[in-house]
Amino acid sequence: MVLSFALLIAGFVLLVKGADFFVDGSSSIAKLLKIPSIVIGLTIVAFGTSAPEAAVSIIAGIEKSNDIAVGNVIGSNMFNLLVGVSAAIKPVQIKGQIIAKEYPFMLIATALLMVMSYDAVLGGGSSNVITRGDAIILLLFMGIFLFSVISSALRSRKESIESGEDDIPSYGVGKSLLFTIGGLAGIIIGGQVVVDSASDIAVRFGMSQTLVGLTIVAIGTSLPELVTSIVAAKKGESDIAIGNVVGSNIFNILFVLAASAAISPMNINTQCLTDLLILMAASLGTYGFCVTKKRVSRAEGIILTVVYVVYLAYAIIR
Repeated sequence: MVLSFALLIAGFVLLVKGADFFVDGSSSIAKLLKIPSIVIGLTIVAFGTSAPEAAVSIIAGIEKSNDIAVGNVIGSNMFNLLVGVSAAIKPVQIKGQIIAKEYPFMLIATALLMVMSYDAVLGGGSSNVITRGDAIILLLFMGIFLFSVISSALRSRKESIESGEDDIPSYGVGKSLLFTIGGLAGIIIGGQVVVDSASDIAVRFGMSQTLVGLTIVAIGTSLPELVTSIVAAKKGESDIAIGNVVGSNIFNILFVLAASAAISPMNINTQCLTDLLILMAASLGTYGFCVTKKRVSRAEGIILTVVYVVYLAYAIIR
């Protein structure tokens, strides 16, 4: 038992540090290639911080531990929304582009996942399953999102390059590749260790894989997003904090969960259906905070954090 917990912690350390090196290395490569910083922020940084979720859920899919894969994505998105957004040291200012484009796309992705998960309720079958066909549809939406982000960014390429932003680490080609490849290796190995140790702990304590995915694994794999949001808030880059959260949540649904389902179709249990409803409500509620005054105040941040604690207590008690 002690060994399983030690391996779980070691796995999380590999995930977090691996993601850190991966983001730095990938961002440096993008800067060397003169890719606009907005593309880096909305794609490499957001997707890089979601790499632990990808590693855990895809490996869980390969090992047929689908409840961990689904629970990890739902739990991570809940954590990102309710804790990641409110983790800012000061009130978070929201840019109009995120309110008008990225956040609505995240709502669409969440709604799409709900429709695909409620097969029995909506008359699509006798059981609730995310099929390989559903996975392909989600991946197509991921492609649409990437096309939209990159097209929009390239239209302002000249402005982005001329802004001369130096906050992104810039290394030589060799060091950049080493950080990227080494970080990815840490993410993959850490993901394997987390899935194996979390599954072992679940069995020993009589916990369901869904509960482990929603709590231990979800919080652990969301640490890169949380750290990124805190650092961004300290630097006054609140749009990066929100953009990272929104981009990561989109990536979790349209790529992480889709890739897992493409590997092994996922049966969605009743608990996950309830969690999806809560996730949709949290997404709409947070969007309401963002739209009203184009900011998330400290008071609203506290409310979001309290809501997450209540949700976590509910997930454990049930």
